Amino acid sequence: MTSGEKKKRTITEIRDSKRSGEKMVYTSVPDYTSARWAEMAGVDVCVVGDSLAMVAHGHSSTIPATMDMMVMHALAVRRGAPNTFTLGCMPYQSYNTVDRALVNATRFMQEAGCDAVKPQGGKSQAHILKALVDAGIPTASHIGLTPHTIAMFGGFKIQGRTAAAAMQILEDALAIQDAGCFMLEFEAVPAPIARLISEQLEIPTIGIGAGVGTDGQILLSYDLLGVFTDFKPKFTKRYANLTEVAVTGLRQYVKEVKEGAFPDNEHSYTVKPEELDKFQAMVEKRRQI
Repeated sequence: MTSGEKKKRTITEIRDSKRSGEKMVYTSVPDYTSARWAEMAGVDVCVVGDSLAMVAHGHSSTIPATMDMMVMHALAVRRGAPNTFTLGCMPYQSYNTVDRALVNATRFMQEAGCDAVKPQGGKSQAHILKALVDAGIPTASHIGLTPHTIAMFGGFKIQGRTAAAAMQILEDALAIQDAGCFMLEFEAVPAPIARLISEQLEIPTIGIGAGVGTDGQILLSYDLLGVFTDFKPKFTKRYANLTEVAVTGLRQYVKEVKEGAFPDNEHSYTVKPEELDKFQAMVEKRRQI
């Protein structure tokens, strides 16, 4: 599939996937090339996730991601996947007030050409989510394990393992729906809990580490393709190992350069023999001056 053959999914189609039963495929992509791959593969939604602070910038968490960083990457993703719905994830503290959320969400839509935005949070953020929706900005949200508040969880911990905790996630989900969001994401929630909560909702859900009972799935492209290998979350399935392929190729390149085998004639430009002779004569004459 080429970029020109694909039709961008719409908000209506994403919402309707809940009723139609179509499983929507999301992937988080940080750059032009991975976005191009995603579009060629037929991914429904490219997500510009603030995980790029880790996979593309080498930080230990998503917290250092800034709006300037996110907009820059979102522009690259938009260029790489012009016919794929693009969702910009709002970074840490970029939506801590209504005014700030409106300004930063507008940057995603206006500067980067995103089709929607995604802050994090449920009931506590419902007023922010509603303000974005009321301003005409298509908005989703993210509950369960929310990386922006991971310090309050005491690290990466599965959410919703008790009935009380699961009920809190349900309340968050309903608050997101009531705010007018078109979709929500579960992260690190037990599969049966995510399924049951999804069944209570009218809007579609996507999951990452939340089992097959959600209405769609999301993985980081750098994780599923084996590009980022610092660690592998339990919920990530490796569909390729591009790091292994890349390192093998680079090792061969190093070897051939060291041995003088690269570049060979096939990978070098030529010059007409008579011009080379003239140039050699000119060089020799210059040396004798």
